[in-house]
This record gives sequence, C-alpha cells and structure tokens, in this order.
Amino acid sequence: MNDITSRAGFVAVIGAPNAGKSTLVNALVGQKVAIVSPKAQTTRARLMGIALHQGAQVLLVDTPGIFEPKRRLDRAMVMAAWTGAQDADLILFVVDAAAGVNAEVERIMTALGERKQPLFIALNKVDLVKKAALLAPASQLTARLNPDKLFMISASQGDGVADLKQALADAMPAGPWLYPEDEVSDATDRMIAAELTREQIVNQLHQELPYATVVETEKWEDRPDGSTVINQQIIVERESQKAIVIGKGGRRLKAIGAAARAEIADHLSRSVHLYLHVKVEPKWGEDRSLYREIGLEWAD
Repeated sequence: MNDITSRAGFVAVIGAPNAGKSTLVNALVGQKVAIVSPKAQTTRARLMGIALHQGAQVLLVDTPGIFEPKRRLDRAMVMAAWTGAQDADLILFVVDAAAGVNAEVERIMTALGERKQPLFIALNKVDLVKKAALLAPASQLTARLNPDKLFMISASQGDGVADLKQALADAMPAGPWLYPEDEVSDATDRMIAAELTREQIVNQLHQELPYATVVETEKWEDRPDGSTVINQQIIVERESQKAIVIGKGGRRLKAIGAAARAEIADHLSRSVHLYLHVKVEPKWGEDRSLYREIGLEWAD
C-alpha cells in the first residue's frame, strides 16, 4: 500500500527483562516473530515485527531488556535496545504490572525523561494482579513520564491488545509502507531458525546455561523435493555445559532438536531436516563474527 492515505513508522518496544515485550510484539503482529521464554534476557538483538492495521504499517522493534550490563554481550544487548529507541517514531514502554516500579524500571524511567518521541506505556500482565493494585504503578509511571497514552494489557491473554494496536496505527506518520504487505519480520530465515533453536535451549534447560550459549546456522540447503536441510552449531563456553546440552545418552539434544525442527518447519511451511552439533568455545563472547550472526553490534 503506497497511496496518500497510508501510514508507516517505527515503534521501539522497550522495558526491563521479562516484561513481556516479545509476547506483545507477537500478539500485535498476529503470529510468532520473536522467541518467548519465562526467563529474562531471552531477546538479544533488535528484531522487527511488522503489524498491519487499517492502512498503517507499524514496524515494531522488539529490543533486548534493559538491565545493568556486566559483560560485553550484556553491553551489546543494552546498546541495541537504546539505539532502537533513539531511531523510533514512537516509544512503547512495557512494564510488568506484577513486578511494579522496581529498580530496573526506575533506571529506564530516568533515561526516558530526556526522550524526544511520543511515549506510550503498556502496563502488562494485568491478569496476574488485582485491579486495586494497578493504580499505584499506573500513577507513578504517569506522574514521572507524562506519557501520551497508558494501556492496561495482558499480552499473553490478548486483553487490551486490540486497543493498543489501534492507537499505534493511528500514531504512525503518513507515508508509504516500507516493507511488502506479506512480510511479518525483517529477520532472515537463517536468523529465525537459529533463534527458534535457542528458544528450545532456554526453555528446556533451567540452569544459567542458556545465557552462555549461541546458535549459529552453518549450512542451509533447499532441496528439490521442497524440504530444507539445516546444520546448526550450539556454542557453549565449557565442556560441562556441553554435557548438559547433550544430556544422558544424547536425549536432551534430541529433544531440543525435535522441538526446534517442528517450530522451524512451521515457520518455513515446509519439511525440515535439522542437525545439531554442540561445540565448546570458551571465548565466543569475544568473537565479532558471532555478534554479526545474531544481529548485534560490537560493544567496546
């Protein structure tokens, strides 16, 4: 759609870790474009989901959670989040209603006080909180940030999402669409396939291990029979972590592979042959090429 009535713009979706940003982006787009986990710091790079509504193309930049960075990877993730916010037409600040205005939210509020763009706040996970308990965080956020709009939503249940989507569409500047109508994300299939495998690692392993892993798509072959062969490397920092990922008799790796293959096949709408290999690289966090692979800038 490129007529004079069309609208398009970028919305930076920011918040503390585990605020529900990726779940909300998926709900607004209407299908899965970002991996979701109950664990914090699942999203690493800026990933864009594209939502369409009444002549508007809303380009939702799902950013990593903003937290106190300790490692180079942490710094790169936080830098990606703030860069996404600086480049956006509108900022959507997602706050976990159950967690309230904690130290992480306070830190983001301080930074947002100097914003130039319009600001919407989405108080998320309201289904987990009694209505009376929502008044305090809503009042604090409004008093400190004076947002253009504040929404009470549950991204996982869909409550309030339609109203938020309408408001975002209405707020987009007039102009031609920036992506084809059938695109739902700016991520390549290779990137999404790697992320879907990492999602299974995060969700199936409950130690701190997931944050010491990266998934790299090494080989991608589209076969004449319509299927796709994918070889991926799961890179960990220590031999002990490799053993955890593989599991007794290789059962854990098989379970991760089976679940990831199903998700990737669903995303690609074709049969997938997925082969996983676990590799130990003690200093993968210092490998510039891997940062490019997962869509992050090198952070000094």
